[in-house]
Amino acid sequence: MSRGQPLRTALENIGNKKLTTLSFLSQLFGGSRLKDALRKGAVIIDVRTPNEFDQGRVADSINIPIDRIPVNATRIKEMNRPVIFCCSSGSRSGQAVSIMKSTGLKEVYNGGSWLDVMKLIKSI
Repeated sequence: MSRGQPLRTALENIGNKKLTTLSFLSQLFGGSRLKDALRKGAVIIDVRTPNEFDQGRVADSINIPIDRIPVNATRIKEMNRPVIFCCSSGSRSGQAVSIMKSTGLKEVYNGGSWLDVMKLIKSI
């Protein structure tokens, strides 16, 4: 892959309206880190409400709503795996990343939209 390929792909996807702004940035700057985390067996935690989660989700993902992340922080850290958070747009998952980084978790990533995470998994 050429050095400019991630930017070119991200811009093409924006032109095709396939990506939100957050997922554009994720693909541009974090796509390879997310893929590496997935290859290491990352756990995917969806921080949407249970109702949203029931409407559609990434296979094998875990639903822990954003307001429950602080009380589940120890449980998440004890998974001893990289963690990718997702939601509907990347906003709540960004909050979850901040919460978990404040507890000392190092390998934690904002996957953005659950649909983008699902596409990323299929691309591996």
